[in-house]
Amino acid sequence: MTGAAGSETDVLVVGAGPTGLTMAGQLARHGVRVRLVDRAIDRVHESRALAVQPRTLEVLAGFGLADEMVAAGNPAVRLIVHAGRRRRPVPPLFDLGLPDTAYPYLLFLSQAETERLLGEHLGALGVGVERGVELVGLDRTDRAAVATLRDRDGREERVSARYVVGCDGAHSTVRRFAGIGFEGAAYPQTFVLADLEIDGVEPGAAHAFLAGRGLMFLFPLGRPASWRMVAMRPANDATPPTAPVHLAELQTLADAYAGGVLRLHDPVWATNFRLHHRAATTYRAGPVFLAGDAAHIHSPAGAQGMNTGIQDAVNLGWKLAQALRTDADPALLDSYHAERAPVGRMVLRFSDRAFTVATTTNPLVRFARTRLAPTLLPAILAPRIVRATAFRTVAQLAIHYRRSPLSTDGPHAPRTGPRAGDRLPDALLADGDSLHRLTAAPGWHLLLGGGPEGWPAHEIDDLTRLHRGRLTAHHLAGPVGAAPEAGDQVLRQLGVAPGAHAAYLVRPDGHVGYRAGGTDLTGLRAYLRRWFGPPNA
Repeated sequence: MTGAAGSETDVLVVGAGPTGLTMAGQLARHGVRVRLVDRAIDRVHESRALAVQPRTLEVLAGFGLADEMVAAGNPAVRLIVHAGRRRRPVPPLFDLGLPDTAYPYLLFLSQAETERLLGEHLGALGVGVERGVELVGLDRTDRAAVATLRDRDGREERVSARYVVGCDGAHSTVRRFAGIGFEGAAYPQTFVLADLEIDGVEPGAAHAFLAGRGLMFLFPLGRPASWRMVAMRPANDATPPTAPVHLAELQTLADAYAGGVLRLHDPVWATNFRLHHRAATTYRAGPVFLAGDAAHIHSPAGAQGMNTGIQDAVNLGWKLAQALRTDADPALLDSYHAERAPVGRMVLRFSDRAFTVATTTNPLVRFARTRLAPTLLPAILAPRIVRATAFRTVAQLAIHYRRSPLSTDGPHAPRTGPRAGDRLPDALLADGDSLHRLTAAPGWHLLLGGGPEGWPAHEIDDLTRLHRGRLTAHHLAGPVGAAPEAGDQVLRQLGVAPGAHAAYLVRPDGHVGYRAGGTDLTGLRAYLRRWFGPPNA
């Protein structure tokens, strides 16, 4: 292990999957001393989680990773629904060219590649993953924690950490040591998952095979194999989840769903698995926090799991960093549960309903699934507005924190545009840059809409000086004397009327914390005093 006996760190992150890697990266970007440990000897090399949602690409763009992920993945996958001999292409759901995101698509990318890119980014920040290191004890008070770590040779180390974050999955050791409940149940069905080669299936598309017995999906992978197969075993199949999966079994399942037209070969790996729907009773116990599968697990319907975990990490990481640096209101850290637990519950409800419809043996639902859905689904999704609404929900672009204590609408806030707690939409700036690139650097960003000559320059300078390193101000209407249209597009996106002024304070995770109309900064200063603590000397 890298640390000596009795060592200290600001934050100990347990679990180096996508959530833990993102958590450590977010902390390191904000200058926090962090250690990341994982009991596994190596990272994932199988595909596992396969889809990256647009909102996840947006938050990882701040890490400089989104373009690499897009280059390594497939952003243009179509869906074809099969039911018996019927074959129906579904109108593209994730190719709408929506103006407020740079990533209007679902990206198919193996979890192995996601972890590789996150790990390389973390290494560039000077943080390594300590592998073969297991958490075997955790003592905590209200203000700190002492973790006992054991490496693969049996050596133990006591690590004092101001905070501990459990990103260690559904069977979280951190959650168990913290005494946090994990409520829910297991689904009765058993599934098989495999990465392999398949002949007889159209490449470049995802395929859903609907049958009375359940469903089978084939997703185009590329690496580590051309295809990912997910199929439900028959209800009367008593195969235990721990049993090995052989190619002959996979072929039998594929024949049952696809009518014998597919030939499976060269499997890279295959496994049985059971699905659960569970949620932690709280995301925080004193200095201990949970994120990702340690806080919530659910079916893969809608491709929400890994994406929700990554966004948990982005939300919590900057708050821990700010709490370590300042004397901000203690409610800052409490806001993590207040903001992310409702998201976790929403994802559980959404995925549970979708999974139930897809797998139930109820005769009426089976009829709808196998006879009506293949015919009606393309027609239902044909209108652009229907697809756009579905897109925003699944893509996690509509997630907001309006009820958070961190969300404040000040005086004369614009009637349209993003409200406090909403995700900041992307928009093209006059110089060819974009709002998201402008606000990508770590820290808070103050967006000043309207002519620069209307803002009290000395007050803006004082704010950025007092909160230097934490707050950056940006004028959105261009320099004094610029043409009026210089900032029109972005101001319209924010709901600022022509000739009006408004201020938007954007959090480090890309959500609006405070907004107000006019140029009076009194409310903004009060907000900063509460959540930033005393200003810099």
